[in-house]
Amino acid sequence: MTSTVFSKLSQPVILGFDPGRYKCGLAIVGLDRSLCYHEVVSADDVIEQIKSLRQTYPISLIVMGDQTGAKIWKQALLEQLKEGPNIILVDERYSSLEARDRYWEMFPPKGLNRILPQSMRSIPRPIDDIVAILLIERYLNKLTEVEI
Repeated sequence: MTSTVFSKLSQPVILGFDPGRYKCGLAIVGLDRSLCYHEVVSADDVIEQIKSLRQTYPISLIVMGDQTGAKIWKQALLEQLKEGPNIILVDERYSSLEARDRYWEMFPPKGLNRILPQSMRSIPRPIDDIVAILLIERYLNKLTEVEI
């Protein structure tokens, strides 16, 4: 788990949720795009983890990927998170590929891995949490797009 806990967050935050069958990615990003938290959680524990996060962070919105079982997960969240934040579905196509690149930006390779081309490096852990970060960024980017 990676967390940067502030004593009291004054701004609302967005929870990113990358749903999956066995594991799910969670991330919390402030409206200023500061990363507060990210973690990969088992699918069995994810709703309890979200409830716990709601006690720590002022979550104003859940941004969720629209692919693997999204409708089922959205319904479960609506039922379990009474009076919870709104849930927005975001297109998550190609997010796993993008997350691989972002992983190496966030965690630059060390040792001999530095000289290997990125396509030959294996990522040592699941990256569903990074997908959740990207989903939030896609949502925020969509909000700030200016049509000409």
